[in-house]
Amino acid sequence: MSNHKGGVGKTTSTLNIGAALTKLGQRVLLVDMDPQANLSQSMGFEDTEYSIYGALRGKHELIPYQVIENLDLIPSTLELSAVEIELSAEAGREYIFKELLAPHLDSYDFVFIDCPPSLGLLTINALTAANEVFIPLQAHYLPLRGLTKITEVIDKIRKRLNPTLKIGGVFVTQFDNRKVLMRDVADSIKEYFNENVFKSKIRDNIALAEAPTGGVDIFRYDPKSHGAEDYMELAKEILKNKF
Repeated sequence: MSNHKGGVGKTTSTLNIGAALTKLGQRVLLVDMDPQANLSQSMGFEDTEYSIYGALRGKHELIPYQVIENLDLIPSTLELSAVEIELSAEAGREYIFKELLAPHLDSYDFVFIDCPPSLGLLTINALTAANEVFIPLQAHYLPLRGLTKITEVIDKIRKRLNPTLKIGGVFVTQFDNRKVLMRDVADSIKEYFNENVFKSKIRDNIALAEAPTGGVDIFRYDPKSHGAEDYMELAKEILKNKF
């Protein structure tokens, strides 16, 4: 889950797509690759003994924590902000996470990585390990301007580090169909990415912002909300595309 612009819904989407897929019978692992650790905090995990930072630094293996049945998490920590400097001289540093993740792949149907809002070593590690990139976008003018940068980075990773990487899908977040600008930008996104745009749009919904305060996903917080409805529809699209 990647977009170098912050505030577009990467963390919210990682959490709730993952939770929705477990309700559809899938085994899901979420990885918090962001030093801000918002995904971990949103799921009630702080100051854990094991983290993505410790694994990347070689202190321990990649150790998942169970959140609910069929939903596991590799939590983050603020220490992760130093990892780019600490690994700068490491040979093959772009492949460290891919190697750590490999032993776990048979245990899950989906692994979602919540990337930081930057294009540094952490995001490069995530994209090198991934099969697909999902891009959440707000239907606003400024996020639209960053689309070229996103696709350029994906192309570079594909050419140099991960030839199988592709855009798995683009979806619109915080959407309000009553606003003409949002409808126009959504149309522009569709024109730019063509068949890669999901039909599902995530409507602006206060419940999505409230759920993390209780350390839960939208389905445990308010299963009848627009947020729960929209993320379930998006998860169904993702599942359909996989098979």
